[in-house]
Amino acid sequence: MERAVARIDAAAVERNCAHLDATVGEGVELCAVVKADGYGHGADVCATAALAGGATRLAVATGAESAQIGRRFPHVPLLTMGALTERDLDTALAAGSEVAVWHEDFRAMAAGRARAQGRPARVHVKHDSGMGRLGNRDPGAVVALARACAEDPQLELAGIWTHFATADEPESGFFAEQLERFSEVAGAVKSAFPGVTVHAANSAAVFREPRAHFDMVRCGIAVYGLDPFQGDPSDRGLSPAMTLCSYVADVKVLGPGDGVGYGQKWTAAEPTKIGVLPIGYGDGVRRGLSNNGEVLVRGRRHPLVGTVSMDNVTIELGSETDVEPGDEAVLIGAQGEETILAEEVAARLGTINYEVTCGISARVPRERV
Repeated sequence: MERAVARIDAAAVERNCAHLDATVGEGVELCAVVKADGYGHGADVCATAALAGGATRLAVATGAESAQIGRRFPHVPLLTMGALTERDLDTALAAGSEVAVWHEDFRAMAAGRARAQGRPARVHVKHDSGMGRLGNRDPGAVVALARACAEDPQLELAGIWTHFATADEPESGFFAEQLERFSEVAGAVKSAFPGVTVHAANSAAVFREPRAHFDMVRCGIAVYGLDPFQGDPSDRGLSPAMTLCSYVADVKVLGPGDGVGYGQKWTAAEPTKIGVLPIGYGDGVRRGLSNNGEVLVRGRRHPLVGTVSMDNVTIELGSETDVEPGDEAVLIGAQGEETILAEEVAARLGTINYEVTCGISARVPRERV
């Protein structure tokens, strides 16, 4: 028995990457995004599996992540995509990571830090084609910045890129607008500097529009077998890699009117039994699942009742049950013929599958299976 454990199927990650690689086809590289500890799955294990499945590059968001991944995979091209302080920039460059630039001040800082470290920094110029976050919206300024990077002896222009805001919303026309804007800018940069890598597509764009694939795609959520459109991953040939488990620590008999949990938000309407699981919001099982979730035990769904506390949840078993203390409980994943997808949990919470798996806390060990 494990109090709480997230079992990670590395073979599923490998299969997912092989599927993504086949989807984009020859001539397009697959970059596996392993930021946020591999979207909560474990960056090291998942990066290894992704590379085995066909990924040729890795990407992270922070300086600390670049140090971790750069040390473990020193010969794999790595891109740090996020904003970096001078200290974080030093960390990323020391790890051998390529970095994002989008304005002249940061370009100059990157050149200065590269000079201090004694080797040129490889940079990717970011175009804000509509996301409204990092990047420069002015096409002319983007091309000018790319030229400044290419002409600076302390820098190497490695890429031109953007990020889509609504690729995962099939009814949105804004995706096409962004793609058109970026295609024009990327074409100008590629014409002037043929060796640059053009990249834009996230997981959703990979499945949605081949014209968005360019030279490289950056896949995050699909690597882990989660659906970028919040549906059933199997519909897109993906296999979820995480199973979140606990166990039944106790089975209690309740009479009519007996309640469980903080605030007594649930009371029994008739004689029943309750299973107590030693997992809670301290582990990433969100409080929003109070009276609003299900758990698999012995291959059957049981409603999560009462308030989710830091270290425990309770499930109703019914008056006639064969569930016993010690039985495994699955909060995300498959057991028998039943499956609880991260997408289902996300829908109950009014959020997305990304947040569900990233929210599984560090006190839950990740176990490779």
